[in-house]
Amino acid sequence: MIEFLEAIRDFTETGGQVLLVIGLLIFVMWLLILERAMYLMVWHKQAKKQAVTLWDARSDRSSWFAEQVRQKMISELTMRLNGSIPIIQSLVALCPLLGLMGTVTGMIEVFDVMAISGSGNARSMASGVSKATIPTMAGMVGALSGVFASTWLNRMVKSERTHLEDALSIQR
Repeated sequence: MIEFLEAIRDFTETGGQVLLVIGLLIFVMWLLILERAMYLMVWHKQAKKQAVTLWDARSDRSSWFAEQVRQKMISELTMRLNGSIPIIQSLVALCPLLGLMGTVTGMIEVFDVMAISGSGNARSMASGVSKATIPTMAGMVGALSGVFASTWLNRMVKSERTHLEDALSIQR
């Protein structure tokens, strides 16, 4: 366990301070993704069952007012379904930008080394190059994993909305 923590520490030192920010951003993004997945799989089913029970208890389901009540129920549940998905999508978009910031800070370090020791010292430039590439890689990995997860969440929300509209149909 200690070796694992030391490897992580060495990796973050190699990538620079921006890598810590990217790691924190990815951690928060995945917490939100897991929260949305839990909502879809557990709490939404209870809310949907309650809405269907309320709709089935209505005697009038065909009037204009009943349709407005139905639309209200669908809209409220859809808003709850969407929850933090816009925040997740914003964090996904932020990951590559922070990776780019890590690239810029790493390249600044390379140029500083070149200015001090001359352009022929490749060994002294290597740490700056690693500080330029590791945050870029981390930002792209975070963005790709977030894109896949947010796409899955969006697809599930659309599917659940369709199921909800069918469950709250007028002809039941």
